[in-house]
Amino acid sequence: MIIVLKPEATKEHADAILERIEAKGLKPLYMPGTERVVLGALGDERLLGELRLDSHPMVESVQAVLAPYKLVSREMRGHDTIVDLDGVAVGGTNFTVIAGPCAVESREQMLGTAEAVKAAGAVGLRGGAYKPRTSPYAFQGLGEEGLRILREVADATGMPCVTEVVEVADVEAVEEYASAFQVGARNMQNFRLLRALGQSRKPVILKRGMAAKVDDLLMAAEYILSEGNPNVILCERGIQTFETATRNTLDLNAIPVIKARTHLPVLVDPSHGTGIREFVAPMARAAAACGADGLLVEVHVRPEEALSDGKQSLYPAQFEELMRGLEPFVVAAGKTLR
Repeated sequence: MIIVLKPEATKEHADAILERIEAKGLKPLYMPGTERVVLGALGDERLLGELRLDSHPMVESVQAVLAPYKLVSREMRGHDTIVDLDGVAVGGTNFTVIAGPCAVESREQMLGTAEAVKAAGAVGLRGGAYKPRTSPYAFQGLGEEGLRILREVADATGMPCVTEVVEVADVEAVEEYASAFQVGARNMQNFRLLRALGQSRKPVILKRGMAAKVDDLLMAAEYILSEGNPNVILCERGIQTFETATRNTLDLNAIPVIKARTHLPVLVDPSHGTGIREFVAPMARAAAACGADGLLVEVHVRPEEALSDGKQSLYPAQFEELMRGLEPFVVAAGKTLR
């Protein structure tokens, strides 16, 4: 339920209503705006009705949130959420590019890649220390050593860093080293992990599952927000379809749908979305054109030697070319490349 207060309502009026909401065993929300104070109440609809807040002298209107995801819904928050990634603003009119290798392999590899992507215009560094792989015999990542390398390189280059967390037991270590958690497609509905990340206040980049609908992604985000962490960034990374020409089918239809349904920012990962480096740049431009808030791109100094996803990783020169060609599309979409 959304409760819009009248312009003359004071903080004391709002606090009194929030106390009534909490006394009913419901979750109260305080969302001050520039023109109106908006309150929220989450819980049993029957209890919400018993409050009869529509008759309160300081209440202008009471509206039900029809979407099953309440906190994520644009009904609950009309303006776009902007997530602070260690000083980098993700969302709003910003178009943010985060780039780096699929996996942290060595300090030399990470530093070379980080310097290259920063020089080309990326403002964030990605790299996996823990790698959930389809095959148990594939490279699984360097673990905590990889986290230390990632943090060291991020500090040396002055960029925030993003890395994947694969289980609850790793949350504490990843939180210590990374600027943001990344939840991979395979873990999108790992609800214990989502709840644990919700108890942090560190940003979470939540990737869409390989067979997940948009509503599934938004409900997964709701788990994180419901635990108190509002700093969620969604990521479209392609879904599995009957098409075999590419690794996945990058569902750019989802971007305007997501933007219409939620206030959370959304990135696009054209590397996983296509699985083929030659297709990454055109799909990156398409992502900007359809309203995405940024990109998550795989870049490696020597993709031919990569221990993970070399086929879809760009060479530094290709990434530089991508960034040069991206700006007109970003500007046409009303955003600023930063």
